[in-house]
Amino acid sequence: MGVRLTHVGGPTVLIELGGWRLLTDPTFDPAGGRYRFGFGTGSEKLAGPAVLPEDLGEIDAVLVSHDHHEDNLDAAGRDLLPTADAVLTTTAGAKRLHDYLGAAVRGLEPWQTTVLEAEGKTPLEVTATPCRHGPPLSHPLVGDVVGFALRPAGEERYPLWISGDTVLYDGVRAAAARLEVDVALLHLGGVRFPISGPLRYTMNAAEAIELTGALEPRLAVPIHYEGWKHFRQGRDAVELALAAAPATVRDRFRWLEIGKMTEL
Repeated sequence: MGVRLTHVGGPTVLIELGGWRLLTDPTFDPAGGRYRFGFGTGSEKLAGPAVLPEDLGEIDAVLVSHDHHEDNLDAAGRDLLPTADAVLTTTAGAKRLHDYLGAAVRGLEPWQTTVLEAEGKTPLEVTATPCRHGPPLSHPLVGDVVGFALRPAGEERYPLWISGDTVLYDGVRAAAARLEVDVALLHLGGVRFPISGPLRYTMNAAEAIELTGALEPRLAVPIHYEGWKHFRQGRDAVELALAAAPATVRDRFRWLEIGKMTEL
């Protein structure tokens, strides 16, 4: 099953898969906004979206790795949610969004699966995968996050897996061992904040290389590495690390031109 991706910016990607049109972590606020994530953390948005919400076309479902950080769901992204038939997120996030979205929002625990169904389309299984959005013991501060593995109902391989905001830890390694993936969207950026020093809250290049070697997707596609001040590792740093990686890993990486639809 072919996959078409349009990287809108940051964590936001329009996915076209088997007739389905899905959107990840919608962030459509303009550049220049300052945001607080709690416990002394925050950031500034450095780039606006490369595609405006009104230019996206019809969206069947929105996949929100977590709703409580505005670099993954901002005000303009939140306004877009009611236009989709379904919104999938964490169980905690679904409770927060229920009054806004009603039955359209579905909460998933790691390894829980829901099925998207629509007339004329092959049902699409969406399985939530584990994330830890920071160092050990950080969960009380950062909250729940999930990734998403997508496949047509009844198939074994997953045409697409979205890592979500996570560091590399045992839960993600378990996902790499369990899933057979064609395209992996990897949330990178090596996120850090001054208040927590060297502690990281998303994968860096070294972890992406290790994960790709374990997962062995046909393609690994970096996202979530630009457009925000708290992203500490951009494309140049990732490419520098890839230059020293084994060719069996390096050759799997594919960069998307932001704002342009790419067929994989």
